[in-house]
Amino acid sequence: MKWAWLAVVGLLGGCASVGEIEKSPETMAVISGKSPRQFSDCVVSHLAETRKPSTVEPWRDGFRVIVPQKLSSSPAAIIDIDKRSNDGSSIRLHERISNVPIRPHDVQRAVTACISGE
Repeated sequence: MKWAWLAVVGLLGGCASVGEIEKSPETMAVISGKSPRQFSDCVVSHLAETRKPSTVEPWRDGFRVIVPQKLSSSPAAIIDIDKRSNDGSSIRLHERISNVPIRPHDVQRAVTACISGE
């Protein structure tokens, strides 16, 4: 039983690079009425409750938020926030273990909360 648990922890705790996460299928692709700056600030503040500080960097015509894993500083998710031609933002979320149903859902909840205006 201990070996099975260690194997699961090892698989979930593995390192991934931003490039690898970028290539994973999108977990969410949505739009928001908030500007890229407002949306990135909202997501970062929501994630501060459950994770180490996220990195926000300029990305195309908006921002990229790199979310660390819960127990390390390796990236767990990438949130690309682009300015739309009219008002608002287009948001794409890529997660490191997007195909694992038991993954933490705090990143998705943070994105959803910021879209819905919480």
